[in-house]
Amino acid sequence: MTDAAEAPAPGRADRYGPGLRAGLGFAAAALVVGISFGVVAEPVMGSVAPIVMSALVFAGASQFGATAVLASGGGAATAIATAAMLNARFLPMGVAAASALRGRRLRRALEGQAVVDASWALAARGDGAFDREALLGATLPQYPAWVAGTAIGVLFGGALGDPEALGLDAIFPAFFLGLLAAELQRPRAVAAVLIAGAIALALTPLLPPGLPVLLASSAALIGLWRR
Repeated sequence: MTDAAEAPAPGRADRYGPGLRAGLGFAAAALVVGISFGVVAEPVMGSVAPIVMSALVFAGASQFGATAVLASGGGAATAIATAAMLNARFLPMGVAAASALRGRRLRRALEGQAVVDASWALAARGDGAFDREALLGATLPQYPAWVAGTAIGVLFGGALGDPEALGLDAIFPAFFLGLLAAELQRPRAVAAVLIAGAIALALTPLLPPGLPVLLASSAALIGLWRR
């Protein structure tokens, strides 16, 4: 018998365990950022809407963006459009990871909900391939942590005080800076970051909240383009 024949097939824990363990760290960040979102969103949207939004949208950038638009006096349509545009980055991310998903259309669509920033970065193998089990495992603890964090922020925001005074507002950008640092291994990626930063800095004083980030994200096309 060959070694391949004797080796047992990896169990579910072996396949999903590494992603799940990594996801616990992401979940801790999601919990804290979710609390920050709940604290910020409750005065703008009330007690129920932020929790429902977190359960249905599960995307911090778009939720913070929509809340910023509403807080600055923008209407619901503008807030929804801003959230949708900020979430547009998931389109190329989903296309890139699509080959790793399994099953028929409905199952693939459900598995596609696991495409969130941290899990996607973890699952990327650098050669265009994605680890499906790492993607799903890493997202599994993040979703309940995000919703629970939002609920905590909404319900106990008054006791927590100003999220800026607690430093909670710094966690979200710090989290993404950590993800960004792991991607800066190609000259094109560095160029994309520099151009995006310049666009955001130039447009922030001129445009409503959310739009500078959206327009700056167009620089990511440079990083995605390959010869």
